[in-house]
Amino acid sequence: MEKTSFSSTQGKPIRCKAAILRKAREPLVIEEIQVDPPRAYEIRIKILCTSLCHTDLTFSKLDSGPLARFPRILGHEAVGVVESTGENVDGFEQGDVVLPVFHPQCEECKDCKSPKGNWCTRYTNDFLSNTRRYGMSSRFKDSSGEDIYHFLFVSSFTEYTVVDIAHLVKISPEIPVHKAALLGCCVSTGVGAVWKVADVEKGSTVAIFGLGAVGLAVAEGARLRGAARIIGVDLNPEKFEIGKQFGITDFVNPTLCGEKKTSQVINDMTEGGVDYSFECIGLSSSMEEAFNSTRPGSGKTVVLGMEKDAMPISLGSYDLLRGRTVCGTLFGGLKPKLDIPILVDRYLKKELNLDGLITHELKFEEINKAFELLAEGSSIRCILWMDK
Repeated sequence: MEKTSFSSTQGKPIRCKAAILRKAREPLVIEEIQVDPPRAYEIRIKILCTSLCHTDLTFSKLDSGPLARFPRILGHEAVGVVESTGENVDGFEQGDVVLPVFHPQCEECKDCKSPKGNWCTRYTNDFLSNTRRYGMSSRFKDSSGEDIYHFLFVSSFTEYTVVDIAHLVKISPEIPVHKAALLGCCVSTGVGAVWKVADVEKGSTVAIFGLGAVGLAVAEGARLRGAARIIGVDLNPEKFEIGKQFGITDFVNPTLCGEKKTSQVINDMTEGGVDYSFECIGLSSSMEEAFNSTRPGSGKTVVLGMEKDAMPISLGSYDLLRGRTVCGTLFGGLKPKLDIPILVDRYLKKELNLDGLITHELKFEEINKAFELLAEGSSIRCILWMDK
């Protein structure tokens, strides 16, 4: 990819198009906005393409509480190029291909320096601010001069956005940008959960609850780890054929289990339960079923889905005493700046399969159609191109 010159816009506000959420449950509105220059430790990015995640859909429906903010620019899976940098920015230069990520890595705090996990003590606990270092200060203004709220420190449903360096990864220009965009959330979350959190071994048995983009990425991670049996659980029978591309060997449709619970069916299939289960839906009931589908003594459940109503889950204390474990993960336990380049390399070596996850490609102006496709379950990932 050839580097583009942005010398005429550096240090100046940019006017561009953005898809703005003005009110919950209403279509996004394409408007002209102003994007301010980056401040210290920030980078302004020209978005090349972006994709739509269920998290975007969920937040578009929130009409109350501290997370419901309007007007707002959603979007957090995207790839762009560096247009300009603020002060104190090292390692990035104009024209670099970059991947913005919602999960921060400051590289300086105790947890960022620890190999144990991917929590960033310095930043991760704050998910309400507009900008990472400047609180509610916004880089977006609408045509009337009103501030527009950011989303997950990315806001990719715009031709230009401003991102803190703690949320930005430089990637190889050799990977197709629409494939790379998936590494900003779904693929990293799914593959990472298998490799980093569960540490699945060759010959293991795996159950995956929910075969959306994250669930299929879990299957791909398990396939690459050499899992002997990968059981997919979903209400949509079409997902089995798609799942086969990612290593799924068996399929369970909960509506066809008769009087048996899904966990009972899986226990029967595996003679006592799977070694690892992954919950990728975000329902407390499926979290419980995922836990109950693992084998006593060593079974491990990893929760990736976000319970939209923050409902508690009920687990039998005796089942925990029998050696089963359960844990959650954000961004699959990956440290973005360290691990995303590894995923890019695995893709370029034709080891990591991303084919089949992208089911639709549309123009950015068709973003509301992308929301409809995702809401009705017709798409896994829809890529929105800025310049097509």
